[in-house]
Amino acid sequence: MTFLIADNNSALRDIIKNVLQSPDNIFIECSNGKEAIECYSEYKPDWVIMDSELDKIDGIAASKKITDKFPQANILILTQYDDIHLKKAAFKAGVKEYFLKDNIIQLKSFFKETRIKN
Repeated sequence: MTFLIADNNSALRDIIKNVLQSPDNIFIECSNGKEAIECYSEYKPDWVIMDSELDKIDGIAASKKITDKFPQANILILTQYDDIHLKKAAFKAGVKEYFLKDNIIQLKSFFKETRIKN
């Protein structure tokens, strides 16, 4: 699988890569919402793992821009905010999943199940 990881914290991007590490996985990284939109257009990854709080364009707005142009995009928000309003805004923007950073290990089981379904 190809993953686009959009987070302004490079250490967290490394943690995500370690959690999802597999010989078959490819990782593309960016540090702000504008780059996420550009990288999605260029690489069309299988999944985007996007922080809600990004520079230039926040993760929710970036997700909306991506899904408007590419309705098939698979985006999940990985955030520190357990906020129902933010979660609703994310799903309204076309996000498929919403995870909290304090339980990042959930990503591993989520993508394991995703591979089994595909």
